[in-house]
Amino acid sequence: MLGEIITIGDELISGRVVDINAWYAAGKLTASGLAVTKVTTVGDDFESVSTALMEAIRHVDFVIVTGGLGSTEDDQTNQIVASALKRPLCLDKEMFDRIQKYVKARDIQISPSFEKLAWMPKDARLINPKGDVCGFTLIENRVRLYFLPGVPEQMRHLMDEFVIPEILLHCDAVPVMRHRMLKVYGLSEPSIAEVLRDLPKKDVILGFYPQFPENRITISLRGEDEPQVESEVDFVEKEIRSLLGPHVFGAGSQTLESVVGETLGQRGLTLSVAESCTGGLISHLLTNVPGSSDYFQGGVTVYSNQSKVDLLGVSPETIRKYGAVSDQAAREMAEGIRRKLKTDISIAVTGVAGPAGGSKEKPVGTVHLGLNSEEKTVSQKYHFWGNRDQNKLNSAMMALDWVRRYLNGHPFLPGL
Repeated sequence: MLGEIITIGDELISGRVVDINAWYAAGKLTASGLAVTKVTTVGDDFESVSTALMEAIRHVDFVIVTGGLGSTEDDQTNQIVASALKRPLCLDKEMFDRIQKYVKARDIQISPSFEKLAWMPKDARLINPKGDVCGFTLIENRVRLYFLPGVPEQMRHLMDEFVIPEILLHCDAVPVMRHRMLKVYGLSEPSIAEVLRDLPKKDVILGFYPQFPENRITISLRGEDEPQVESEVDFVEKEIRSLLGPHVFGAGSQTLESVVGETLGQRGLTLSVAESCTGGLISHLLTNVPGSSDYFQGGVTVYSNQSKVDLLGVSPETIRKYGAVSDQAAREMAEGIRRKLKTDISIAVTGVAGPAGGSKEKPVGTVHLGLNSEEKTVSQKYHFWGNRDQNKLNSAMMALDWVRRYLNGHPFLPGL
């Protein structure tokens, strides 16, 4: 079955809001074996929505429309659809009853803005009528039309739980589709493409998507025989992992911090962090992972020279002689936080995030990492390119990658 996605909103075409609904819907439909032929974004106006809808109906089997279902004045999808399809607006009693219960529970008066939510094109059917989040669907010239809220969380819920299962139910035969994503850190997109240039991949489609500071590789294959499709995707994934080695840190929804946390947890090891230029970002990433208290003991942000001395025991002589942004300072920071929090491993970072503060010897983007364990202390210098936020994020990712590589016995990415 062929489908099209239409997203509605002035905020989308103006660039004020990123259109993640189209991205999500297209990815989910494709992963389900359904083909998306076109994605259209239009503003909140009658002519644009009408034209996009009628054009889609002429070419596909189903259409997903998001946005314009709210109570504000610019939410006009119901009215536009009714007019474009020449269907009268009818009061949906079930929806109206829900609205009445909603306003009564909150002791507020029903208003025209609330009531407009219950007026839908003739023969429209509510999606998820018993739930808190609703959309509606109807059929026009054998084309299934689905109208969903523009709020991303609501749209995703209805797509996953109702829309895609219903579309698949009406498919005569859906080809098998397998889609995987590998995540890479420490290699640029051109470098990855060069390494994989001669990869034997048969009919598999590879995609390369930078997601700073990592890169993502998608592996996609559509076919009729499920075991064969699965086998071919397995083969290509194995070859990519072999060619890229430890640059591949995860797959699917895994993040570098979740991979580090899982490895620490499996081995019963603890970690502590000392941060300067990253300002607590490493600790933030680590504690985003549920259960991180099992392995992450804590961290300190020592932004000033004095705090490095007072809290971590960094030698004033080290700072005077080598500077706070140095291998020597990074090593002493790592040793100091591990000593304070009594962890198995510690990681430290100090650098110049920018845009000011750099020098000829230590330009913006200069970062030193230090790692300390019972067996050794190591440090290394890097130079990152980007703005302040990018330098901070790259520094945090490199620190996490150091922990991952140390745990797995892999060499660190080369520095300067």
